[in-house]
Amino acid sequence: MTTSAATPAREALEQACVAVGLDPSGAEPVRLAENQIWRLPGQHVIVRIARRGQTTAALREVRVARWLAENHMPAVRPADVRQPVEAGGRPVTFWEELPPHEHGSHTEVAQLLKHLHALPTPDFELGYLDPFVRISERLEAATTLTGTDRQWLKGLHQELVAAWEERPPERPDCAVHGDAWPGNLIRTAEGPLMIDLERFSLGPPEWDLVSTAVRARTTGAVTPAEYDEFCAAYGYDVTDWAGYPILAGARELRMVTYAAQHAASNPEWADQAQYRVDCLRGRRGPRPWNWKGIM
Repeated sequence: MTTSAATPAREALEQACVAVGLDPSGAEPVRLAENQIWRLPGQHVIVRIARRGQTTAALREVRVARWLAENHMPAVRPADVRQPVEAGGRPVTFWEELPPHEHGSHTEVAQLLKHLHALPTPDFELGYLDPFVRISERLEAATTLTGTDRQWLKGLHQELVAAWEERPPERPDCAVHGDAWPGNLIRTAEGPLMIDLERFSLGPPEWDLVSTAVRARTTGAVTPAEYDEFCAAYGYDVTDWAGYPILAGARELRMVTYAAQHAASNPEWADQAQYRVDCLRGRRGPRPWNWKGIM
């Protein structure tokens, strides 16, 4: 991000910190993207500046974190300040800084999800899971794709939305993480920890499990042995469920449109975005397709 683009975020950061009694001097940018992350050195606090219009989501994220703490779920904790606050027209939240960490193992991911899915439903509004959030916007932004490919993806989107509404029943709805992969269910010296609570919602627990299954069956990022360990740790294999192709299709479409959206401003991702589209369109043979990660 350029200096001029970062200036409004810095101003919002300073305004928000002052509002809750924290010192913004010396704040260090961690990530300056749609959602901006800043670190307050010496205070062990991370400041997250969300997109405009996300106040309700920011409030829900803080409530989720507090609910997880009350239920002894190992997860990122909100800082002990009044929050969220509005600054520069954007919601700002404050979090305890994480200890050194790395991606969690597939067994640790399964164990965290098993714990989470067994919790009683919280007494505040979570909102119901939307597996297709922002897909339409991503497709509109996917300018590196041909019009024919974009139209095909739009048709697939419509088919999957209809299938989602008619999906076969399986296990009862519960609180789900919404984006359960090893980068969000991490490992610290004290054990595994759940982070990135932005997509928390009420929904089928299978959605959280599909993420690992797709990494095994579609992208090739998880080996068959690792997937077997994941299923053994959780006690269930989501690929045995009749609704798996629907949820897997939604997850694949999310991964394709994410790559396609960002390829428009990052040319180095254009080949991977096109490759993912070609895979879905049957131009690259059967799964797994060994998709490369996009950061």
